[in-house]
Amino acid sequence: MTALFTGAMALREAAPGVYEGELDKHWTIGTKVHGGAMLALCANAARTACGGSPDAPALQPVAVSASFLWAPDPGPMRLVTAVRKRGRRISVVDVELTQGGRAAVHAVVNLGEPEHFSPGGPAKPLLSADPVPELMAPEPPDDVAPIGPGHPLAGLVHLGEGCDVRPLLSTLAPSTDGRPPVIQMWARPRDVAPDALFALMCGDLSAPVTFAVDRTGWAPTVQLTAFLRALPADGWLRIIATCTEIGHDWFDEDHTVVDSLGRLVVQARQLALVPAQ
Repeated sequence: MTALFTGAMALREAAPGVYEGELDKHWTIGTKVHGGAMLALCANAARTACGGSPDAPALQPVAVSASFLWAPDPGPMRLVTAVRKRGRRISVVDVELTQGGRAAVHAVVNLGEPEHFSPGGPAKPLLSADPVPELMAPEPPDDVAPIGPGHPLAGLVHLGEGCDVRPLLSTLAPSTDGRPPVIQMWARPRDVAPDALFALMCGDLSAPVTFAVDRTGWAPTVQLTAFLRALPADGWLRIIATCTEIGHDWFDEDHTVVDSLGRLVVQARQLALVPAQ
């Protein structure tokens, strides 16, 4: 297995519409396989089933809705796809990520064309309330360290093997005024420019927003939906994670991902279980 993102997304066709790959041990949070990586794998399988490839995809996964049924282990896995619709603008594919014959993730993927660059430069949206460009610089400041040896999150977040992740640690501190957290981080893959799959993975990249209430254990995602709004430009992706409410049992978490040009590339929302004290 390779730690790099491109290798982690690699699929082998085992039968028509069925693909095999690996859940890489480096793409884990603690001992658990990263949910965003599994969502990206499901998106890749759907895109491939509809005739695309990483080099020349026909359509992109503009919306991915994934339900997590149980937590698989690092190791071999299989993706089984069923094309529900082939349309001129939108296609729909069901995907099940299985391990040992047991379904771990069920996803519904809508494929289409995301927002495009205009011929004269990045197209401006008709309306935008995206807060990220005002809060975060296109590149991380020099004093924001990457997750790696010696970093406070190194023992928990293993993704630093395959991508450069730089969280602003001050935004992970427990809340002192009751306001929702606004966790900020920068990320980019180590082997290639960020693409659609990496951007989708970043829609689940942050530490749980429950850090704001000092709940820092495993927070299993139950359902995650991500929208690919545009293909990212080369460079750092800026990520903000926040929430509406952290209950005693359930919490929501929203990710907004912006590329180096300040363009919104991914929005994601998940429902997850609050870690035990």
